[in-house]
Amino acid sequence: MRRVFIAWMVSFFLISPLYASQSTITEADGYSCMGYDKSKKQTEEEALANAKRKAVEYASTYIESETHVKDFQLEKDIISAYANAAVKIIQELEKGWYKDQSSGDCYRIRIKAEVIPDERVMKRVSKDKSILDDPSAPLNVQVWTDKKDYKQGDKIKIYLKGNKPFYARVIYQDAGINLVQLLPNPYRTDNYFNGGVVYEIPSGGDRFDLEVSPPFGEEQIMVYAGTSLLGDIKLESAGGLYRIRIKTEDIGNLTRGVTIKAKEEGKGASASEFFEDKAMIRTRK
Repeated sequence: MRRVFIAWMVSFFLISPLYASQSTITEADGYSCMGYDKSKKQTEEEALANAKRKAVEYASTYIESETHVKDFQLEKDIISAYANAAVKIIQELEKGWYKDQSSGDCYRIRIKAEVIPDERVMKRVSKDKSILDDPSAPLNVQVWTDKKDYKQGDKIKIYLKGNKPFYARVIYQDAGINLVQLLPNPYRTDNYFNGGVVYEIPSGGDRFDLEVSPPFGEEQIMVYAGTSLLGDIKLESAGGLYRIRIKTEDIGNLTRGVTIKAKEEGKGASASEFFEDKAMIRTRK
């Protein structure tokens, strides 16, 4: 087995706060026509605003159709949080001007957007710990380790558990800001995980150990998860792991380039639930 000497100490992170990192990713179109009272810039801005409103509507419809927690008030709060969501544009998929016979010059834009529910409401929802394992609640992934403190020579075990089936990327950043992807890796390529199952890292076909070595200091585990396939990032094989060849701040943006599931007949808008979290860590000699 290939040994990877990595400096770690993971704060005991048994419960991931749902409100801090849960969102929904969807695609939406926006349209606007100039008429006699709008400039081209105003028309483009109106079309974008229209696309954002539709993204919130689609995400709200999706969450309402997928969320059926036992506590009616919790379900109501989750739906309310999405009704008052913020919108972050991930990508402008298409945009351009066209001629409409009746309306004249019109503008259309299609976006991929992340709809982020009202944090205050989701913070209140997360206080009910039963929701963390409820498969009818929005996606939540819990991360923890085998102990709180690590010193040189110790081996670390990481555990992962979601409340429903999910795709995930697990990344480690050391004290020197070096990034490696723990999962998936060259020998454990599957990034799909069943809900309600505890997964261990490293284990199974992994060909590395997480053994504490210099440099020491604050480090972190980053977890990105979604109910659809995640976007790709630039990786380079490094034995049993992947070395990441992009900046830390770019990982989240590219990972959010998820594959939106096709809408099934009779169901609401197409969307993908997304979850991001991290555990701050420290090692010592």
